[in-house]
Amino acid sequence: MGTVFGLPMKTDISPGRIKAPAVKKKTLLAGMENQGFMISKMELRQYIERTDKQLGDYSLLTVYLETDKGNVEMKYDEGFRGQDAFESAVVLLTQYAGLASLINRALIELQS
Repeated sequence: MGTVFGLPMKTDISPGRIKAPAVKKKTLLAGMENQGFMISKMELRQYIERTDKQLGDYSLLTVYLETDKGNVEMKYDEGFRGQDAFESAVVLLTQYAGLASLINRALIELQS
């Protein structure tokens, strides 16, 4: 666990794995309270780790949660998922009740 702006930062991503800024980011929600945490924002992020001529981009999709008690970045999905991997994940999370379970998972990670 590291720190970000004086707050604890937890992650399940191996140190050194993310070598460049996210190529895509989407804020999924912002400004809410859940289980005693003030959630500033929750983002889905896409990092491209490598490109294969036949398979395309190898994406690492993460969820970043920023709260008043710390921040967490967790793996959401990874692999050769095609050109619309990021957009498909955003739709899945925002239209099919995926946010509630994702928030709970992130808050459990912060509390551990």
